[in-house]
Amino acid sequence: MDRRTFLGTSLAAVTLAAPRIGRAASPGELLFVPQSDLVVVDPIWTTTEVTRNHGFMVFDQLYGLDSRFTPHPQMVAGHQVSANGLQWDLTLREGLKFHDNTPVLARDAVASIRRWGSRDGFGRSLLVATDELSAPDDRTIRFRLKRPFALLPMALATPNNMCCIMPERLAKTDAGTQVTEMVGSGPFRFVADERLAGSRVVYEKFAGYVPRPEAGGDFAAASKQVHFDRVIWNVLPDSATAAAAMTQGEFDWWENPTIDLLPVLKRSNRLTVAVKDQTGQTGIIRFNHLQPPFDNPAIRRIVLKAVNQFDCMAAYAGDEPSLIETGVGLFSSASPFVTKAGMDAIGGNAADPSKLAAELKAAGYGGEPIVFMAGQDSRNIAPMALVVGDMLKRMGFNVDYQAMDWGAVVQRRNNKAPPSQGGWNAFCTYLGGLGNIIPAANIGLTTGANGWAGWWNEPEADRLIQAWFDAPDPDGQKAACAQLQEVFMRNPAYAPLGLYQQPTCFKNELTDVQQGFPVFWGVKRKA
Repeated sequence: MDRRTFLGTSLAAVTLAAPRIGRAASPGELLFVPQSDLVVVDPIWTTTEVTRNHGFMVFDQLYGLDSRFTPHPQMVAGHQVSANGLQWDLTLREGLKFHDNTPVLARDAVASIRRWGSRDGFGRSLLVATDELSAPDDRTIRFRLKRPFALLPMALATPNNMCCIMPERLAKTDAGTQVTEMVGSGPFRFVADERLAGSRVVYEKFAGYVPRPEAGGDFAAASKQVHFDRVIWNVLPDSATAAAAMTQGEFDWWENPTIDLLPVLKRSNRLTVAVKDQTGQTGIIRFNHLQPPFDNPAIRRIVLKAVNQFDCMAAYAGDEPSLIETGVGLFSSASPFVTKAGMDAIGGNAADPSKLAAELKAAGYGGEPIVFMAGQDSRNIAPMALVVGDMLKRMGFNVDYQAMDWGAVVQRRNNKAPPSQGGWNAFCTYLGGLGNIIPAANIGLTTGANGWAGWWNEPEADRLIQAWFDAPDPDGQKAACAQLQEVFMRNPAYAPLGLYQQPTCFKNELTDVQQGFPVFWGVKRKA
């Protein structure tokens, strides 16, 4: 019996016999199974997808992207730009409130932009181009720029590390310190006293939310009309349990069903399985550039030689090879900037582990242990991490494979100390969303001490991302991206491991499920 047959038979038995672990949702509730527990609630402090999804529940943005990556006004009524492009005046919509029922003021937005811009690469580029950011009155946010920045709305709309607007008193918190008091102005309110760590997160419709009046947008550019009183996130222990609960109708929506369970879910006449986020998930090995051996670009290049992208993605998505994309560098095939420049640096099937071990020794690797953090409770990261850990061992690294909860990885990866003092050398994760489409939104390309965990340093990358901003036309942007990928392959910030498209699963009775990652406005239950 092959693995698929065994799995289907086993799950069929589980589906029939499984105890009720949830309950059918009432008409006013939506029961959702997230990809993992919500460990960090501050969307600025971390880039994990579960925190990003939480952020879009609680907070709002000045601009929002539609599913075609076009920014539209969201919290702002509109903007005015001076003739020379050096001054932008953004006007907040009337009636906006925070969840504590205080008004949203321009100074709240200014403080929020500054905090976000100290962490996000796109935001940092915007602030570097800004001479003065101010709030001349309660509804006006003013950017005085050093040079034109036509992508200002797109920067403020980036979903990867969202520019979430919070009260000034919270936004003044150092970006390296987590904000734990959740006071946003988004369509849902975080119900802190109903949160059960490792089990449940609860959100309630915010009665004071004022949706954007214009209709017709989608995803984050939609008029955020909410049709459920409560959305409850239920963290389940494993994929088989989640699949059984979905087929029994105990939950409404499962964010990321494991690929090998898709056939079982598709057989249910009450469920829809579909890819909603077309940007894909790019698997990566993230290196710590502060600590040996990965402070050495030559050693990182040797790791790239060992990567077989199909094997890395097939560890999780192999039951649906049509969902897998290989030959992946900085951009997915959905990006207008996808390029083959420098891609011969990634080895594939031709890599010879014995030769790579010799190259490692010649490059200066002395056999010291490398702490490799593996998120064992993450359904898509765990199998990829096993493949990568084995690859690193076969090519000659002394791997200290540390399996831990993904929440622990998220906490520990911000530690800059040596591995012997609680730090780390490498971990696996995924990059997704707009970061797979444009260079400015790729958190893996942020540089310096305030960049994303790993702390890459490559001034030429900063220059080329700026060249992308400054390019007069799409051809100029494509040229900058090709050069950026060549620089990246010489000094890798991470090793790209391929890409897969992640389907989601929801009851047929849900309508108007948005394109993109899960958002909970617009979604309705059929009467």
